Amino acid sequence: MQRDKHQPQPAEQEQNRSAPRTQESYDLVAGTHTELFLHEFDHKPLDREVLDRFAERTAGKGRVLDLGCGPGQAAAYLHSRGADAFGIDLSPAMLEQAKQANPDIDFQQGDMRSLDLPDESLAGIAAFYSIIHIPREEVAAVLRGMRRVLQPGGLLLLAFHRGDSEMHRDELWDIPVSLDFAFFEPPEMEIYLRAGGFLIDDVVERDPYPDVEYPSRRVYMLASKPGA
Repeated sequence: MQRDKHQPQPAEQEQNRSAPRTQESYDLVAGTHTELFLHEFDHKPLDREVLDRFAERTAGKGRVLDLGCGPGQAAAYLHSRGADAFGIDLSPAMLEQAKQANPDIDFQQGDMRSLDLPDESLAGIAAFYSIIHIPREEVAAVLRGMRRVLQPGGLLLLAFHRGDSEMHRDELWDIPVSLDFAFFEPPEMEIYLRAGGFLIDDVVERDPYPDVEYPSRRVYMLASKPGA
């Protein structure tokens, strides 16, 4: 039987199911998440260092995006370093938290799977622990979408948990949710980045900061769009 081209395909069906679950879950935990993470960089010197490098390399070249911004802590930090930063997040409740905390920064609702931005309009994208909610089979396509909106020579800074597993959570901070998390080994993410059309510039790792965050090893991967 011929498949109706207007009916969602299996991967599309999973995407259609997972995005609302992620949005609804972060809507529910937005207040608690903001209390815990709005000032997280105060306690994370390596995060500040990699964001400083990102801000320096994109300085004067155009807007930079905090993708999956949550309460906007990365956008705020980049803004404090002189970057023309804005944020996009799937969760309206998270965006309200971001706007309240950072009224001088632009925040918009959007899905990283389908960025509603013009081609080659950004100098950089910082995606801190947002790619972890994308199923492995979709990561390369999502990265291609990021490449599309970056200028030639534009930078992508990815932060993620190191590992090769996936985790589902039915609650966070005693709040019922439905969230899936993917952990990536650096060589695996490098494959996805190259498939997405990026060049790998640098990879930095660190152990978790005790008593500050989830106890997983962290990876920061800086990549660039060719053609500067």
